[in-house]
Amino acid sequence: MRTILTPKMEHALNKQVNAELWSAYLYLSMSYNMKAKGWIGISKWFYAQAQEEFTHAKHIMDYIVSVDGKVNLMPIEEVQLSWNSPKDAFENTLMHEKIVTEKFHELMDLAIELKDYASQAMIRCFIKEQVEEEDTARGYLQILKLIDGEKTALYLFDKELAARETNMKMDSHKELLC
Repeated sequence: MRTILTPKMEHALNKQVNAELWSAYLYLSMSYNMKAKGWIGISKWFYAQAQEEFTHAKHIMDYIVSVDGKVNLMPIEEVQLSWNSPKDAFENTLMHEKIVTEKFHELMDLAIELKDYASQAMIRCFIKEQVEEEDTARGYLQILKLIDGEKTALYLFDKELAARETNMKMDSHKELLC
């Protein structure tokens, strides 16, 4: 009888948990760096992103346990601590989200190779989520490039991001559960 989760997939999923927690630390770092510079709305947006990454890690850990796997929390590497500007932080965000997308593609490749249909279904939800994440980061970066450091426009951008509810996307994770 085939087990749902092979040791190879369990290890790969635990590495992804670590990557999600690292992402949460990165967004927390961005949040507090922006807050220290007076960008309260941008800080709030990055804080919400950090919460979302913690939720992603929890979802993967819950999945691992649900298929009789073992969660193995690994040390989290240091993250960058400072960005020169909101534009700099969003450039880093888009680059980071592209890396995360690639990690999920690699997980899907492994799940396909192992004929792990349950993991494929779970990973597919994250791949769909990554399309949204990259699009959002790309959109904000395009706005910041248009603003080009103009202080009034940057102030209005900060105010717009302040309107994001900290747990706004948390409810959308009901969709993520597919």
